[in-house]
Amino acid sequence: MAAAWSFGGSSAQAQASRTWVSGVGDDANPCSRTAPCKTFAGAISKTAAGGEIDCLDSAGYGAVTITKAMTINCLGVIGSVLVSGTNGIVVQGGPSDIVILRGIEFQGIGTGINGIRFLAGKALVVDNCAIYGFTTNGIDIALGATASATAKDTIITNLGGVGIRVATTAGTAALEADHMNISRVSSGVEANQGGIATVSNSSIFGNGNGVVASFTGAVMNSANNVLANNNAGANASVAGATVALTNNDIFANNTGVSAAVGSFFVSGNDNKFSGNASNGASPSSIMVIH
Repeated sequence: MAAAWSFGGSSAQAQASRTWVSGVGDDANPCSRTAPCKTFAGAISKTAAGGEIDCLDSAGYGAVTITKAMTINCLGVIGSVLVSGTNGIVVQGGPSDIVILRGIEFQGIGTGINGIRFLAGKALVVDNCAIYGFTTNGIDIALGATASATAKDTIITNLGGVGIRVATTAGTAALEADHMNISRVSSGVEANQGGIATVSNSSIFGNGNGVVASFTGAVMNSANNVLANNNAGANASVAGATVALTNNDIFANNTGVSAAVGSFFVSGNDNKFSGNASNGASPSSIMVIH
């Protein structure tokens, strides 16, 4: 009697540590270098946790929600996320997940909500990106637990809300923003509930606030920045908020530094003021310079 063999259905395709997208790709492809996918959403399910999606050419790659450790790298081409009425990229990872977004252009065409939303994960890194045309925030860090974010070498402009807003309902949300260019937004960088933001070597101009701490206990550290042509260059807008400034050029604002009653303006005593309608608040304390 002949033996009978049962093979069942084919097993799921293994996920790759590196996948590729192209404007002439197809999401039915395996997302390999020679058979790329067409969108980030198509590639993400075929990319292993901790892996990387790379852009082969300049194209629009669409919105995506990231739920695992991941790098998306479009340096060297124009890898665009153009959205209407929704968010560009949402990061909602696990407690140990780090997500890196590099070389991506986010275009909200006047109706997109947030360029990037960071809702959960260990850390987010935004590197060499451009974000503009959204109704709300460029980078919206809205956490429910302790996490951190880094933004560097990125342009953010023409938003209905804040360039980068950092907040958490539990724990601490830490932001480091370096070599940023942020303009034409309601506030350049905002530290809200649970937020501790450090902004350095950046140009922040033409906004409602340049940098602002807007919640009791929030801390905004600003070092080596140009804060120019804002309504307020730096602002501790509520009691209990802290804005700490060292070596900033605070030029041509309506108010150089604004500090609400009960807030804290800490100065390195080395900031430069010029052309402001009012230089504003005097520091409540002076940093110790070593």
